[in-house]
Amino acid sequence: MDPLLILVVGIFVVVGGILALRLHAFLALVLGGLVVAGLTGDSALARYGEDKKLPAAEIAKLQQQSFPDRLAREFGNSAGRIGILIALASIVGQCLMSSGGAERIVRTAMGVLGEARAPLAFFVSGYLLAIPIFYDTVFLLLIPLGKAVWLHTRRNYTLYLIAMVAGGTMTHSLVPPTPGPLFVASELKVDMGVMILMGCLVSIVSGAVGYAYGVWLNRRLEIPVRETSPGSLAQLESILKRDEKELPPFWLSILPIALPVILIGGNAVLSPMLSSAAKAAPDSWQVTAAAIARLAGDANLALAISCVIALLLLARASGGKFRELSAQMTPALQDAGMIILITAAGGAFGGVLQQTGIGPRIAELIGGSRVAVLPVAWLLTVLIRAAQGSATVAMITSVGMFSAFADPAQLGFHPVYLALAIASGSKPLPWMNDSGFWVIGKMSGMTERETLKTITVMLSIAGTTGLLVTMFLAKVMPMI
Repeated sequence: MDPLLILVVGIFVVVGGILALRLHAFLALVLGGLVVAGLTGDSALARYGEDKKLPAAEIAKLQQQSFPDRLAREFGNSAGRIGILIALASIVGQCLMSSGGAERIVRTAMGVLGEARAPLAFFVSGYLLAIPIFYDTVFLLLIPLGKAVWLHTRRNYTLYLIAMVAGGTMTHSLVPPTPGPLFVASELKVDMGVMILMGCLVSIVSGAVGYAYGVWLNRRLEIPVRETSPGSLAQLESILKRDEKELPPFWLSILPIALPVILIGGNAVLSPMLSSAAKAAPDSWQVTAAAIARLAGDANLALAISCVIALLLLARASGGKFRELSAQMTPALQDAGMIILITAAGGAFGGVLQQTGIGPRIAELIGGSRVAVLPVAWLLTVLIRAAQGSATVAMITSVGMFSAFADPAQLGFHPVYLALAIASGSKPLPWMNDSGFWVIGKMSGMTERETLKTITVMLSIAGTTGLLVTMFLAKVMPMI
């Protein structure tokens, strides 16, 4: 069977299961994976094994496996790559929220930039906080502060809302350790440090363009601040009057976010230089330095260190009551468990999809244009996102089609650009089937029409900008 037809059937099962049958994304992805694996014949598996340069015995073993076993094996491989990282990042995020560290970051940004630049403060705060914290949670933190500031200024509420979303949603989809970019980088074998550094670069540019749209729209559309619950506006002024002494210091609050970025990103920058020096002088100090950089820059270890610091931050805020730490970690790990299941199921779906030969088939359609793979990957991700709503599901579904392009020699540029194109494609066209659409709309008091005019348009602009920036960087800085 043609891999393209199998792809269409698989996506139909996943999207149809979510939309028509209202299945949980985990179940829809597992069912889609079973259908794809069942439709894949022995000849396709043989070509897949030959492309992967597997020994003949391994290819034969793959053909002898039942299709549920092949799906289960891919599920385990995916969970093994990203499970620990997602769990640790979830704990870091919960600690920052519960300890007051996240609020301290927002207050510091507002203090440095001033009330007149409150929109920029919300942009910067969202940009930083969405690296380790799921974006819905970041917005729930920022929106009361945004309304409280509006009570003082009585203007710019439209810009406040767009700034909160523009800053946070781009890093959420482009910068690990959030699940989407973490999984995409893992599938395409992109070094985590490279993904963090390039994701930060593309997200700041695309987020800034989204912010600029907010500045333009703010002059033309005034969204009123509406009551979202009885007496809520009357309670908000107390937020800005909360005693600063109750919050942890800024340096300690930002450390769990900054440290893994520095360690993992630093390893990506320093390790190649140190390794080259070590080869030239095998007995030099560079050998030891390279080993230390690789160890400290290991994503699991860096997140584990960050997690310990975040736990100490929470223990400090709770007055050393370590019993409370367990109570705080339970919901964080429950959320992480669900995300791990969805992400691993998406990885299993992508894994069996690769076995159909979909990668070489797409390469045939694209022809000799290597850079064309970026807009094609972006567009397919956009369509999957628009169809079923979840940005993360769109990313982990789309990357399965393009894993065969992870070779820089085949692409003509570093595979990080393919990862960024897919991540940028998860942003456009959020609408009523997206849970984030409703969280932002209802918590901010916007109508559906207002949410479409503000958030949907802004994210579509930012996602498109992300693709254009990615294509430009792939052309001028291929990194191969």
